[in-house]
Amino acid sequence: MENAKYQSGGQWEKGEKIGDAWHVSYASAGGVVVRGDEVLLVRKKLMPEIRLPKGHIEPGESRAAAALREVAEETGYTRLRILADLGRLENSFRKPDGVFVTRDESFFLMELEDKGRSPQPPADEARFEVMWVPLDEAEGLLTFEAEREFMRRARRALERGSRWRGG
Repeated sequence: MENAKYQSGGQWEKGEKIGDAWHVSYASAGGVVVRGDEVLLVRKKLMPEIRLPKGHIEPGESRAAAALREVAEETGYTRLRILADLGRLENSFRKPDGVFVTRDESFFLMELEDKGRSPQPPADEARFEVMWVPLDEAEGLLTFEAEREFMRRARRALERGSRWRGG
């Protein structure tokens, strides 16, 4: 077993090599952003994927702060309010390059404080197309089951009228 860093998609990940396989684990956070009866999704331009906006939690960053930052970076929407914590889910998968990934995913239900949009960082603008879709269609459009589960959690939170208390 060897501990090292592994480069994945232009990003370095902490990992360990067990036998011939790399094993990487990290935490990510994102948002299910609603606007009336619509939800914000991102289509990856270089892959056939439709996703919820999310990304890595940086060292020292809270789950909520990371979720707000990642949604802003990937979509340009910076004036967001958290309505509910949708919890966490451990997601494990093997990437096409053979790397085994375990990701601790957190999502928050969010709404726009205003409809203004800032320019996305150029790297994110090149990777993501922003889409607003009807809330009742979003789950069926999402590529991955883990994100469909967070979409179901968001719908239940909306039905309950959840409000974020911070943390």
